[in-house]
Amino acid sequence: MAQKKVYDEEFKIQAVKLGREIGFSKAAKELGINTDTLYGWNKRAKEARLDLGPGNQTPNTAMSLTEEVQKLRQQNRDLAKQNARLKEENEFLAEASAFFAASRRKSAKT
Repeated sequence: MAQKKVYDEEFKIQAVKLGREIGFSKAAKELGINTDTLYGWNKRAKEARLDLGPGNQTPNTAMSLTEEVQKLRQQNRDLAKQNARLKEENEFLAEASAFFAASRRKSAKT
């Protein structure tokens, strides 16, 4: 069996940067690594799991970050509304539970 190669973070960062400049297939060939490996590192970089350092945003990724922020803010508003509704339902159920418990105690006394 072939041993799995382990690359340090700096190599991965430089490889992704090179891939973005000259193309991932060409960069992988020059570096002697599997193209899929390089694409995986690029995916990690896009998901912010591989820090490429400052100044790596392109207009496309910067726009997608703005869109992501807007999406997350909308999701936050939706969750706040849902949370408020669930709190109201919880209060209603607590009151109903207390009412039925009191009525049960009343009927047990008679």
